[in-house]
Amino acid sequence: MIGVRFAWEDDLPAILEIYNEVIANTTAVYDYDPHTHQMRKSWYDAKKKENHPVFVATEGDKILGFSSYGPFRAWAAYRYTVENSVYVAADQRGKGIGKLLMAPVISSAREAGIHAIVAGIDAGNDVSLRLHGSFGFKEVAHFPEVGYKFNRWLDLKFLQLIIDNPADTYPGLGTLITDLRVGNNL
Repeated sequence: MIGVRFAWEDDLPAILEIYNEVIANTTAVYDYDPHTHQMRKSWYDAKKKENHPVFVATEGDKILGFSSYGPFRAWAAYRYTVENSVYVAADQRGKGIGKLLMAPVISSAREAGIHAIVAGIDAGNDVSLRLHGSFGFKEVAHFPEVGYKFNRWLDLKFLQLIIDNPADTYPGLGTLITDLRVGNNL
């Protein structure tokens, strides 16, 4: 059975493996070089320090994907806006795991008082565009030829979800987040 929980530091090797496969084989990350364990550890430590969640989808002991959010931009006025990310292991794509990983990101952001979630998505990544669209994200920008990878120029789209109301107006939302914090699977 597939579940979603908060990530633990012990999950970092699997998270790193997924992320490096995405770098090597897709345009979901505009980076060329694989990351190191220390880079992922620094990333994870920063998430913990900033109270930004990292979720993992699991089946037994296997990590199938991960999701998170973090700062959209560094300046103080952006503190109510975050940028999300969702990555699924190559052999698990197309099985609905992205949807399982997206829901707690949005719920957690809502509970944290976040007003807007931004997603930067390669314009050719139809799967991610549809995933975000299914959760109410709307396209707000299209930047032609801002990335270069695999010997071609890449367009980047920004999608945005506005979160209108605080968590206390969504019945059951606090329970969902509490369940995740104590390690219960969704």
